[in-house]
Amino acid sequence: MTRVGSLLAAGQSQRFGSEDKLLALWRGRPLVDWAAEALRAAGCDQLIAVVSSPQVGDRLTGFHLLPVPPGLPMSHSFGRALGYASEAGAEGLLICLGDMPNVDTALLHQLSGHTHSAACISAGRPMPPAYVAASDFAAARAAPTGDHGARHIIATIPPERLIAIDATTAHDIDRPKDLRGPQPC
Repeated sequence: MTRVGSLLAAGQSQRFGSEDKLLALWRGRPLVDWAAEALRAAGCDQLIAVVSSPQVGDRLTGFHLLPVPPGLPMSHSFGRALGYASEAGAEGLLICLGDMPNVDTALLHQLSGHTHSAACISAGRPMPPAYVAASDFAAARAAPTGDHGARHIIATIPPERLIAIDATTAHDIDRPKDLRGPQPC
């Protein structure tokens, strides 16, 4: 059995403006590089990235690219990664978002070390990154569509399988102003 690590890097980025936010600089490097680097070191058997931009895909050495048309909702990217993991007979799918640059390898190891689905929680809100066990693939596929990604399946994870993360780790980039903070020491 294998564990698939997925980088979801094909969102609509409507709040960011016309620039591709995943190529915007964060601490001197394109934003997508940070999540990709953490995922590469997470010990997954296979790495995939759902991308809509060829320029973002060019940065993802070591990832099997799953291209999707631009402008599709997050649920499409999640569904594409989930379909790949299911077809590969994976025991689980580790989900990492391309716009969360402060997620580190240790957290990803902790998530993928679970035998059941697990996720993070910050400020009382369950959130990615997350690990979806194969036993939950069918429920995840049945989730509502739209700009929700894995939100539905993450919401069903029991509290004892939620890993508390601080606001810095949970920080995601949605708008250009988000590039100004918070950054780890």
